[in-house]
This record gives sequence, C-alpha cells and structure tokens, in this order.
Amino acid sequence: MALPAQAVRTTAAAATTTQYVVLYKEGAAAADARKAIESAGGTVVKVNTAVGLATVTATDAGFAEAVRASAAVQGVARDRVIGTAPDLVKSKREARGAKRDADVEKEGRGGKGRPERPRPTKDEPLSDLQWDMKQIHAPQAHAYEQGDRKVLVGVIDTGVDGSHPDIAPNFDRRLSRNFTVDIPADANGDPIDGPCEEEPDRSCQDPSDVDEDGHGTHVASSIASPINKLGIAGVAPKVTIVNLRAGQDSGYFFLPATVDALTYAGDHGIDVVNMSYYIDPWLFNCVDNPADSAEDRQEQATIIAATQRALNYAHRRGVTMVAAAGNQAIDYTKTNVDASSPDFASEPGEVPRDRTIPASCLSLPGEGEHVISVSATGISKRKAYYSSYGNGYVDVAAPGGDAYDTPDNTRDITKTTLSAYPESLARANGEIDENGEPTVDYVVKDCRGATCAYYQYLQGTSMASPRAAGVAALIVSKYGQRDRRGGMTMSPDRVEQIMKSTATPTACPNPPAYTYTRQLPTGQTATATHVCEGTTAANGFYGAGIVDALRAVTRR
Repeated sequence: MALPAQAVRTTAAAATTTQYVVLYKEGAAAADARKAIESAGGTVVKVNTAVGLATVTATDAGFAEAVRASAAVQGVARDRVIGTAPDLVKSKREARGAKRDADVEKEGRGGKGRPERPRPTKDEPLSDLQWDMKQIHAPQAHAYEQGDRKVLVGVIDTGVDGSHPDIAPNFDRRLSRNFTVDIPADANGDPIDGPCEEEPDRSCQDPSDVDEDGHGTHVASSIASPINKLGIAGVAPKVTIVNLRAGQDSGYFFLPATVDALTYAGDHGIDVVNMSYYIDPWLFNCVDNPADSAEDRQEQATIIAATQRALNYAHRRGVTMVAAAGNQAIDYTKTNVDASSPDFASEPGEVPRDRTIPASCLSLPGEGEHVISVSATGISKRKAYYSSYGNGYVDVAAPGGDAYDTPDNTRDITKTTLSAYPESLARANGEIDENGEPTVDYVVKDCRGATCAYYQYLQGTSMASPRAAGVAALIVSKYGQRDRRGGMTMSPDRVEQIMKSTATPTACPNPPAYTYTRQLPTGQTATATHVCEGTTAANGFYGAGIVDALRAVTRR
C-alpha cells in the first residue's frame, strides 16, 4: 500500500547536517543569494556560477523554508544527509547496488571535408559479435569517416576506465574530471557506495580515469573504441573520449554533479555528451502533482529549473546532448504510475512510494530541451521490450540490445551489446579466474599479443544512446569547423537535423499495439503490450528512425 506523503518524511535530529542545493533566481546578485543562505543558517560549500547553483550545508531543519523566502532564491532541494559513515562490514564494491534498471542492462547475462572515396578498413577481432554496428552501418561509414581526434565526446556517467586497452588510445586524461564524491550510506544508514577505504587519502573521491561500476566504460567503448586489432570498434573510433563523471559508484546521479558536468562541457569545448541516466532521486519531476507534498514539488521544480539552465548553457556553447529514453517500458507521453521515487533517502525515514505521474512531469535530462532522446532496438530492429517510448518524446532510435529478440522468445546474451569492461571489476566480481579467463558467458576476453582486454554484454537505452552519440561525433567530425581552441565545433541543432534526416525511417508495427513475449529462465512467460503512435516519418517507437552512420557521413 502506498504511504501517504506526510508519512514519508520524518524530522531529523537538530544536530543533523544536511546538504542542499540552492538555485539563485536568474538576474539576482550572487552576493544577495549568499547573504540569504547565510542568514538562514547555511554554509556555502561551492557555487556553479554558470547556472547559479550553490551547494550548501545546514543543521537547522528550517533552513529550506527560510532561504526559500528570499527574493534572490528560486528554489532549494535537499541533497543528502552528511554524517559519519556507519560501521559497515561491506567494502565499496560489495555495497555497490545495481540501482535502477540494472535487471534490464544485465538481463542478457546468463547465470566527419573528407574524400568521398571509401578507404578499406579491416574488421576488429570481435566484430562478428557487433550486430549493433552492422545495424547502423558503422563499418561501412568507417570507410568514409572514422572521426577526428579534435572532436571531444564527454561521457557523463559512472566514470571511464582510462587504462582499458580498447579505450586508452582515445582517452583524454587531462580534460577528464570527476564531479562526484562517494556516499558511504544514505540517511537511513543503508549502504550506497560503501566505505572509502580503497582511496589512500580517504577523500571519498575517485581519480578521473576510474570506473568502479562499469556502466560508463561500456558507454565510452561503444562510442569510441579504436580500430587497433583488439576487441571491438566504436561508432566513431578516432574521436576523443573525456570522462565527465557525474554518477556514483552505485549508479545514482544527482543534480550538482550533472550541472557541473554540463557547464564544464560548455566551457571546455566538448562537442557531444552522452547521458545514459536520469537525475535522482525522482524518476519524474513534477511542479504541481497532487500526489506530492508541497516540499517535494518545490524540490522537483528546483531540479527542473537548474537542469534546464545547465542544458541551455551547454547548448549555447556548442554541445550536442544525447540521452537514453529510459528502461521503464512505458509511454512517457501518457499518465503513468511511478513506484520507485524518491529512490534515495536524503533524510531519515524517506522511502519510495506509488504516485500517479501525468505526462507534464519530466524525467531529466532525457526530457529536457535541446536533448536528443534515444530509444533502443534489438537485432531484428524492433523496439526493445524494456525501452520506454512516446510520440514526441523519442527523437531517434539506436541498437541497445534485446536478449529476447529471438525466434522463440528465449534469452540469448549475444542479442545484447558488447563493449569494454574494466578488468578490475571482472576480477573483483569473480567473473574471470586467476588465469584471467572468463568464468561467465557475459564476459568476453580478447588479446593482441600480451595485451588482453575484457568486454561485457549489456542491454538498455543506456547502450542505445552512446551509439547515437557516436553518430553525432562522426557528423561533427565530417561537417564541423575549427574552433578558437584549435578543436572542432558545430551547431548542436545542425547535428540533430543531420542525424534525424539521415536516420532510417521505421514504421510502427502493424497492428500498432505490439505484444512482447518473453520466455523467462524460470519457465514463466512474460507478456506486455506497447502501443506505437505516429507515422513512419515520426513515431513513438523510433522517432525519426534508426540512426545510420553511413548515411550521416555521406548524406545519401
């Protein structure tokens, strides 16, 4: 039974220190906003001046209400309770939880001008396993355009393993940043990222070339693994990857890190960013939903306003932004029920609850302005069973994998997508043995001489988005211009227009109500019906169509 809104929140002890994000009103003097924060009992930790978002700590439970009354402040949202890490036995990796939709991304687990004459390319060793690349004609596109090293692609994710042999040649360690700090536990004492004992200085902040989740590494590899006779090739194998970490080890993505990553991208000449996540703790943010308390509505309104400011900032500075459509298997343009939010306890006693979500609510960054939202396809080109959709929401589709897109609807991991996996994680999880050999069927090893690398199968719109981002990177490489930094630049709106106009138009199923059937390993059968609305040129399953790398770089 759903808990009433008033029962979800409890009053914390007076001595509890809570971290907030305070959004300055546009046009307000920063000094006035800071004065208001301090007068309300808050201490400013840092300020993102591009957006006007301050990170603040306070012990007074009435801080939010007090600061919100200031004419210099637009909104305030709780970030998290700050305290001493609980006495946990679990290490960080053990405490790391597969946050949202990990059951989808892991489901397949068992147990850019240039001469127009094509240049021959040779397949990578594992290319036969990359049905996804074939679906968007990436191998053929590489004969015309493999990307320009001056094109920078920011991976806003859980981090990137910059030492991975199939990422390292294209990884820019100097530009990479980590905008997160590990969170040992939530306000309820439940482990999140776990203790910080793995960092020598116990700073709880990982280096900017580390990924202790694996998600960001998979995304980076999908975009730009080089053609180097090892493993796989990414969609744009010669562009440069920049790690803009905004995700916790545990897979949570919070507002301050997202805003910092986006403004950093705008300030440092990043051409494309991939965002395969939503901003926690709300899957959907609403400003007037009667299912939420007044405090919750104000918090969500702050998230919406701050995120859109950051998206606008990046867009004005030439950043093409690509995002995953979501793995909830729902139509974002309809009324839905969200039972997963708030998914992070920022004060004691807070738990998820059922709430009805009208279509006016926003899942961010995917539903933000200037963002290209990507749905996922399987090997047959059908929309993946888990992929969220919606006519007017989805911009394009791209292969993200569907383990059940098989003739008999049974699970096949090779129908998901294969990309790089940090060796350290494979070892920590017991997925390779002492000799470095995989012990599970979802991990693949490939070697070039004495250099070996590991890859894992995953599926999700998280995997579809980077393939579209890779196409965006090829477009900037092919048609972009030199910028004042000596890099490349191209209008994000033009990139989007080319991506959509060269995508392969894909009609809705006939009939448009498509029923997915999955024969689960348990022996049970799962069915779900999704209704596709729109035309061949633009519909809720595929948007403008399935991205096509070859058509994008040849404009044919």
